Amino acid sequence: MRKKETQISTIIGMGAECNGDFSSSGSVRIDGTVNGNVIVADTVIVGASGCIHGDINSQKVIVGGEVYGNLNVPEKVELTSTARVIGDLTTSGLVIDEKAVFQGRCDMNQDAAKKVKPNNKAVKAMKKSAKSAIVEALKEVEEGSTEEARESTAEPSATESETQAEE
Repeated sequence: MRKKETQISTIIGMGAECNGDFSSSGSVRIDGTVNGNVIVADTVIVGASGCIHGDINSQKVIVGGEVYGNLNVPEKVELTSTARVIGDLTTSGLVIDEKAVFQGRCDMNQDAAKKVKPNNKAVKAMKKSAKSAIVEALKEVEEGSTEEARESTAEPSATESETQAEE
């Protein structure tokens, strides 16, 4: 089964420069420069020669060039090996190829409310078993230290008495 191919509706070609915010209702490929925020309804593809100086708001982003700004992408961000991203990412999926540059913060918890919550009984059981393991370990440590204290305060054993008598 093939992935759904992206239909690109707008191309900003190599050498082209867009000054100001840019928006589109379809998918966009950027091989030129955008000096402003990019707001796209579907997918943004930043080609190897592309450069964006601004934030990106889109469903999916594939970066092969440079982005100097924050990315707010609900679905997936992919940084290819030629990518350079300086800014924070907010996404639910992230792929970073070897040699890609990413400097910033990544927040992948935006859909925390939509995620399936674990079974509360299972969580309670795990907490209970972890707690009992800790209690058991503490008892063993306390018993060990109590035995050591008794041994150090106890009267010398018969062999210790004989050794002292020989001296």
